[in-house]
Amino acid sequence: MTETSLGERSAALLPDKRQVAASFSRAAASYDSVAALQRQVGSQLLARLPVDRQPACWLDLGSGTGYFSRALATAFPDAEGVALDIAEGMLRHARPQGGARHFVAGDAERLPLREGSVELVYSSLALQWCEDFAGVLSEARRVLRPGGTFAFSSLCSGTLQELRDSWQAVDGFAHVNRFRPLATYQALCEQSGLRLVSLTVRPEVLYFADLRQLTHELKALGAHNLNPGRPGGLTGRARIRALVEAYERFRRPEGLPATYQVVYGILRKEP
Repeated sequence: MTETSLGERSAALLPDKRQVAASFSRAAASYDSVAALQRQVGSQLLARLPVDRQPACWLDLGSGTGYFSRALATAFPDAEGVALDIAEGMLRHARPQGGARHFVAGDAERLPLREGSVELVYSSLALQWCEDFAGVLSEARRVLRPGGTFAFSSLCSGTLQELRDSWQAVDGFAHVNRFRPLATYQALCEQSGLRLVSLTVRPEVLYFADLRQLTHELKALGAHNLNPGRPGGLTGRARIRALVEAYERFRRPEGLPATYQVVYGILRKEP
């Protein structure tokens, strides 16, 4: 892939996408220090890639700090790689560490790549931030060559349910990011024009010493509440105390649990 083959299509970012991009850009320096779940999930997605395919060009979609761009470069040393993210701060952080040949700022719903330009689209824990998942699938189908693979991990409803339920006991605001149901992933994948090879969900549970540690990690990841309609201003001390008390009901011997419902999908573009 040459520089010009990236095309001239530009992503017009909507206001909510600008907010997502800004949040993750701010988190670029702190992200890897708290990204144990992200590394675990991304590694599991790598292990699910078809072993009979050696792509000549891959796309790391939502590449973040470039951790898995470097992993893909190691797995496919002869391939040309493109790291694409909506957060330019992440790309600035990733570029000096290498891995991909091209680092591109762009939107997963309007990829700035030419039709049939890659043989693997890999995306781990990024697409939950895309409102138009059908558009993501359409773009993946467009840029893939026949026989190419789209491999993704994402989050579905039920993620951070303990935190959501605890806030529900305190007030009625949307303090926790909302994610689409598994059934929606299933339906959209089946309607995508790509062949659905597999779609599974696996819960991953992290444990924290206290609520402060959990909320600090979410902020360091850039993944704190980005919902439209979220409450503005500072959260009062009384409400925080009530939240702590509500969350303590979930405590286990290992600590306070935070459950992530992780969706893994493998799709293929038919020859």
